[in-house]
Amino acid sequence: MSGGPQTPRKTPRLPFVLGLTGSIGMGKSATAAMFTVRGVPVHDSDAAVHALYGPGGAAAGAIGAAFPGTLTAEGGVDRPALREAVLGDPDKLRRLEQIVHPLVGAQARAFLDRHAAERLVVLDIPLLFETGGQARCDAVLVVTAPPEVQRARVLARPGMTEGALDAILAKQMPDAEKRQRADHVIDTSRGFAAAEAEVEALIARLGGAGPASNR
Repeated sequence: MSGGPQTPRKTPRLPFVLGLTGSIGMGKSATAAMFTVRGVPVHDSDAAVHALYGPGGAAAGAIGAAFPGTLTAEGGVDRPALREAVLGDPDKLRRLEQIVHPLVGAQARAFLDRHAAERLVVLDIPLLFETGGQARCDAVLVVTAPPEVQRARVLARPGMTEGALDAILAKQMPDAEKRQRADHVIDTSRGFAAAEAEVEALIARLGGAGPASNR
Protein backbone atom coordinates (compact mmCIF):
# COMPACT_ATOMS: atom_id res chain seq x y z
CA MET A 1 0.00 0.00 0.00
CA SER A 2 1.09 3.60 -0.36
CA GLY A 3 2.17 5.94 2.40
CA GLY A 4 3.01 9.64 2.59
CA PRO A 5 6.62 10.77 2.24
CA GLN A 6 7.79 13.56 4.54
CA THR A 7 11.02 14.23 2.65
CA PRO A 8 11.05 15.76 -0.85
CA ARG A 9 12.26 13.34 -3.53
CA LYS A 10 14.59 14.29 -6.32
CA THR A 11 13.20 14.30 -9.85
CA PRO A 12 12.79 10.67 -10.97
CA ARG A 13 15.35 9.48 -13.52
CA LEU A 14 16.64 6.17 -14.76
CA PRO A 15 17.31 3.98 -13.02
CA PHE A 16 14.50 4.62 -10.57
CA VAL A 17 16.10 4.05 -7.15
CA LEU A 18 13.81 2.41 -4.60
CA GLY A 19 15.02 2.41 -1.01
CA LEU A 20 13.97 -0.72 0.90
CA THR A 21 13.99 -0.64 4.68
CA GLY A 22 12.29 -2.01 7.76
CA SER A 23 13.10 -2.73 11.37
CA ILE A 24 14.59 -6.02 12.52
CA GLY A 25 12.28 -9.01 12.05
CA MET A 26 9.92 -7.29 9.64
CA GLY A 27 10.73 -9.48 6.61
CA LYS A 28 12.92 -7.04 4.71
CA SER A 29 15.40 -9.66 3.47
CA ALA A 30 12.61 -11.90 2.20
CA THR A 31 11.07 -8.92 0.41
CA ALA A 32 14.42 -8.00 -1.15
CA ALA A 33 14.68 -11.55 -2.50
CA MET A 34 11.29 -11.09 -4.17
CA PHE A 35 12.71 -8.18 -6.16
CA THR A 36 15.84 -10.15 -7.06
CA VAL A 37 13.98 -13.14 -8.49
CA ARG A 38 11.93 -10.75 -10.64
CA GLY A 39 15.03 -9.30 -12.25
CA VAL A 40 15.43 -6.12 -10.21
CA PRO A 41 19.05 -5.51 -9.11
CA VAL A 42 19.30 -5.21 -5.31
CA HIS A 43 22.21 -3.81 -3.33
CA ASP A 44 22.21 -5.53 0.07
CA SER A 45 23.86 -3.29 2.66
CA ASP A 46 23.97 -6.13 5.20
CA ALA A 47 25.87 -8.31 2.73
CA ALA A 48 28.23 -5.42 2.04
CA VAL A 49 28.91 -5.04 5.76
CA HIS A 50 29.48 -8.80 6.07
CA ALA A 51 32.17 -8.61 3.39
CA LEU A 52 33.74 -5.52 4.96
CA TYR A 53 33.89 -7.33 8.32
CA GLY A 54 35.52 -10.47 6.93
CA PRO A 55 39.24 -11.30 7.05
CA GLY A 56 40.94 -8.78 4.82
CA GLY A 57 37.77 -6.70 4.61
CA ALA A 58 38.19 -2.96 4.29
CA ALA A 59 36.61 -2.30 7.69
CA ALA A 60 38.11 -5.11 9.78
CA GLY A 61 41.47 -3.55 10.55
CA ALA A 62 40.00 -0.17 11.49
CA ILE A 63 37.41 -1.81 13.73
CA GLY A 64 40.05 -3.93 15.45
CA ALA A 65 42.12 -0.83 16.14
CA ALA A 66 39.12 1.15 17.43
CA PHE A 67 37.67 -1.69 19.51
CA PRO A 68 40.41 -4.01 20.83
CA GLY A 69 39.37 -7.62 21.27
CA THR A 70 36.75 -7.60 18.52
CA LEU A 71 38.69 -9.51 15.83
CA THR A 72 38.84 -13.26 15.32
CA ALA A 73 42.09 -15.18 15.01
CA GLU A 74 41.64 -15.04 11.22
CA GLY A 75 41.48 -11.24 11.26
CA GLY A 76 37.76 -10.80 10.67
CA VAL A 77 35.33 -9.01 12.96
CA ASP A 78 33.89 -11.07 15.83
CA ARG A 79 30.36 -9.71 15.49
CA PRO A 80 29.03 -10.82 18.92
CA ALA A 81 32.09 -9.25 20.58
CA LEU A 82 31.63 -6.06 18.59
CA ARG A 83 27.94 -5.93 19.50
CA GLU A 84 28.83 -6.22 23.17
CA ALA A 85 31.43 -3.47 22.76
CA VAL A 86 29.11 -0.88 21.24
CA LEU A 87 25.53 -1.59 22.36
CA GLY A 88 24.37 0.90 24.93
CA ASP A 89 27.26 3.29 24.26
CA PRO A 90 26.25 6.02 21.77
CA ASP A 91 29.80 7.33 21.39
CA LYS A 92 31.19 3.91 20.47
CA LEU A 93 28.30 3.22 18.13
CA ARG A 94 28.89 6.55 16.41
CA ARG A 95 32.58 5.72 16.06
CA LEU A 96 31.71 2.39 14.45
CA GLU A 97 29.28 4.05 12.06
CA GLN A 98 31.97 6.56 11.03
CA ILE A 99 34.14 3.62 9.97
CA VAL A 100 31.52 1.51 8.23
CA HIS A 101 28.96 3.86 6.67
CA PRO A 102 31.31 5.62 4.20
CA LEU A 103 32.54 2.24 2.94
CA VAL A 104 29.02 0.92 2.44
CA GLY A 105 28.04 4.19 0.75
CA ALA A 106 30.92 3.86 -1.70
CA GLN A 107 29.81 0.33 -2.58
CA ALA A 108 26.23 1.51 -3.13
CA ARG A 109 27.44 4.24 -5.50
CA ALA A 110 29.47 1.68 -7.45
CA PHE A 111 26.35 -0.54 -7.63
CA LEU A 112 24.30 2.33 -9.08
CA ASP A 113 27.01 3.02 -11.65
CA ARG A 114 27.04 -0.65 -12.71
CA HIS A 115 23.27 -0.69 -13.16
CA ALA A 116 22.82 2.74 -14.72
CA ALA A 117 20.95 1.24 -17.70
CA GLU A 118 18.24 -0.43 -15.58
CA ARG A 119 14.70 0.86 -15.22
CA LEU A 120 14.55 0.04 -11.49
CA VAL A 121 17.09 -0.80 -8.79
CA VAL A 122 16.71 -1.35 -5.05
CA LEU A 123 18.95 -0.16 -2.23
CA ASP A 124 18.30 -2.48 0.73
CA ILE A 125 19.35 -0.39 3.75
CA PRO A 126 18.25 -1.43 7.27
CA LEU A 127 18.94 2.01 8.79
CA LEU A 128 17.90 4.01 5.74
CA PHE A 129 16.08 6.84 7.53
CA GLU A 130 18.47 6.80 10.49
CA THR A 131 21.46 7.42 8.19
CA GLY A 132 19.79 9.81 5.74
CA GLY A 133 19.88 7.22 2.95
CA GLN A 134 16.49 8.34 1.62
CA ALA A 135 18.27 11.28 -0.02
CA ARG A 136 19.75 8.82 -2.55
CA CYS A 137 16.35 7.33 -3.40
CA ASP A 138 13.43 8.31 -5.63
CA ALA A 139 10.99 6.52 -3.31
CA VAL A 140 11.08 4.41 -0.15
CA LEU A 141 9.41 1.08 0.58
CA VAL A 142 8.99 0.16 4.24
CA VAL A 143 8.42 -3.48 5.18
CA THR A 144 6.40 -3.88 8.37
CA ALA A 145 4.61 -6.40 10.61
CA PRO A 146 2.72 -6.15 13.93
CA PRO A 147 4.97 -5.84 17.02
CA GLU A 148 4.05 -9.30 18.34
CA VAL A 149 5.00 -10.89 15.01
CA GLN A 150 8.25 -8.96 14.92
CA ARG A 151 9.28 -10.03 18.42
CA ALA A 152 8.39 -13.67 17.83
CA ARG A 153 10.45 -13.77 14.64
CA VAL A 154 13.52 -12.14 16.18
CA LEU A 155 13.49 -14.09 19.46
CA ALA A 156 13.41 -17.32 17.45
CA ARG A 157 16.89 -16.50 16.12
CA PRO A 158 19.82 -18.38 17.72
CA GLY A 159 21.44 -16.41 20.52
CA MET A 160 18.89 -13.59 20.52
CA THR A 161 17.59 -12.36 23.88
CA GLU A 162 14.93 -9.89 24.97
CA GLY A 163 17.65 -7.52 26.15
CA ALA A 164 19.57 -7.67 22.88
CA LEU A 165 16.39 -7.10 20.90
CA ASP A 166 15.40 -4.11 23.01
CA ALA A 167 18.89 -2.60 22.55
CA ILE A 168 18.64 -3.04 18.77
CA LEU A 169 15.16 -1.51 18.64
CA ALA A 170 16.35 1.44 20.73
CA LYS A 171 18.70 2.55 17.95
CA GLN A 172 16.11 2.09 15.19
CA MET A 173 13.44 4.59 14.23
CA PRO A 174 10.01 3.40 15.45
CA ASP A 175 8.11 1.40 12.85
CA ALA A 176 5.17 3.80 12.96
CA GLU A 177 7.42 6.72 12.00
CA LYS A 178 9.01 4.73 9.17
CA ARG A 179 5.56 3.89 7.79
CA GLN A 180 4.56 7.55 7.98
CA ARG A 181 7.63 8.58 5.98
CA ALA A 182 7.31 5.81 3.41
CA ASP A 183 6.06 6.12 -0.15
CA HIS A 184 5.05 2.44 -0.15
CA VAL A 185 4.40 -0.07 2.68
CA ILE A 186 4.20 -3.88 2.60
CA ASP A 187 2.92 -5.81 5.64
CA THR A 188 4.63 -9.21 5.57
CA SER A 189 2.36 -10.68 8.26
CA ARG A 190 -0.32 -11.14 5.59
CA GLY A 191 1.59 -14.05 4.09
CA PHE A 192 4.24 -14.77 1.47
CA ALA A 193 1.82 -14.82 -1.49
CA ALA A 194 0.30 -11.46 -0.55
CA ALA A 195 3.74 -9.85 -0.21
CA GLU A 196 4.80 -11.25 -3.59
CA ALA A 197 1.70 -9.83 -5.24
CA GLU A 198 2.40 -6.40 -3.74
CA VAL A 199 6.02 -6.52 -4.91
CA GLU A 200 4.95 -7.44 -8.45
CA ALA A 201 2.41 -4.61 -8.50
CA LEU A 202 4.98 -2.13 -7.24
CA ILE A 203 7.56 -3.17 -9.85
CA ALA A 204 4.96 -2.62 -12.57
CA ARG A 205 3.97 0.75 -11.11
CA LEU A 206 7.58 1.93 -11.03
CA GLY A 207 8.31 1.02 -14.63
CA GLY A 208 9.13 -2.67 -14.57
CA ALA A 209 12.37 -4.64 -14.43
CA GLY A 210 15.10 -4.85 -17.05
CA PRO A 211 17.21 -2.42 -19.08
CA ALA A 212 15.57 0.90 -19.89
CA SER A 213 16.72 0.53 -23.51
CA ASN A 214 14.22 -2.31 -23.94
CA ARG A 215 11.26 0.02 -23.52
